[in-house]
Amino acid sequence: MNKLYIIPTPIGNLKDITFRSVEVLKSVEYICAEDTRTTKKLLNHYEITTKLVSYHQHNEHKVVDKIIDDLLIKKGNIAVVSDAGTPGISDPGFLLVSKAKAKEIPVFCLPGATAFVPALIQSGFPTDVFLFQGFLPHKKGRTKLLLQIKEEQRTIVLYESPHRLLKLLIELKDIFENRRDVSVSREITKIHEETISGTPEELHDYFNQKKIKGEIVVVIKKQEK
Repeated sequence: MNKLYIIPTPIGNLKDITFRSVEVLKSVEYICAEDTRTTKKLLNHYEITTKLVSYHQHNEHKVVDKIIDDLLIKKGNIAVVSDAGTPGISDPGFLLVSKAKAKEIPVFCLPGATAFVPALIQSGFPTDVFLFQGFLPHKKGRTKLLLQIKEEQRTIVLYESPHRLLKLLIELKDIFENRRDVSVSREITKIHEETISGTPEELHDYFNQKKIKGEIVVVIKKQEK
């Protein structure tokens, strides 16, 4: 039976992709890409000429059945990539994997890049137990979730956009009363990569004095007993 491959792509540095991932991308029938323009740059770098098909959060409900049908009928495997990192981790992918499993289509997720793992390790905070929360809601449900985070004793990992980072740091300062340290990593694997740790207030003062760019990972230190 045809296989569905979930392929992690570099989160910055194009060299952060495995040999096996390149081989699979060259061999599949077509590649489902979050943004075909972004993926095309990666494919060109590795001289991959495989056909691209658009697959993102705004069209996945429309195209997912077509992809499943192709896997069931056509003679060829299919790969799924996101713009950066591993599909299904705060990116489209879950729906397709779920439907493929329901049809007993073999699904293989290759190991590779994802932003929260290096950010968690670089924070220096305890990693024995942690909670990956991903993106917080922008409005509805945000306050409720932050209050739940307040009671959480594990290390917590969040994704955040540059233009909402300062707001998040103020919220963390208020709910933790500035008593739990936070680490902010941005531009992971890129030229201007940095990881800064401190209290939410210290980090707010730091980032308030500069233009914030790049994808952001926020790690909140495990509650001290």
